[in-house]
Amino acid sequence: QVQLVESGGGLVQAGGSLTLSCAASGGTFSSYTMAWFRQAPGKEREFVARIRRNSIIYYRDSVKGRFTISRDNAKNTVYLQMNSLKPEETAVYYCAARLDIPTDTGTYEYWGQGTQVTVSS
Repeated sequence: QVQLVESGGGLVQAGGSLTLSCAASGGTFSSYTMAWFRQAPGKEREFVARIRRNSIIYYRDSVKGRFTISRDNAKNTVYLQMNSLKPEETAVYYCAARLDIPTDTGTYEYWGQGTQVTVSS
């Protein structure tokens, strides 16, 4: 059983930056694809970024060039550096994990509790 704990959320002005962290425990971190999702009030949860065990990275189009996902397997931690934040990116940000398989598919089995990011205009 993998446990995920996010941190680093907070209040930031539009155009500002935040770095989120997600610490994992209870599994072999390097075996997992790690991802970030977000859910704004009244909206469905949406994919933000993911990083595979071989460090191949995917982003949703709207964050490309502004967000950076990274992982430190020695620390069992995944990060999301967010720059040039926009008010519409106010949301609860969730970390998620799934076993990394060659087809790069599957359900995210493990989720953190989320961390609130609020971007003021």
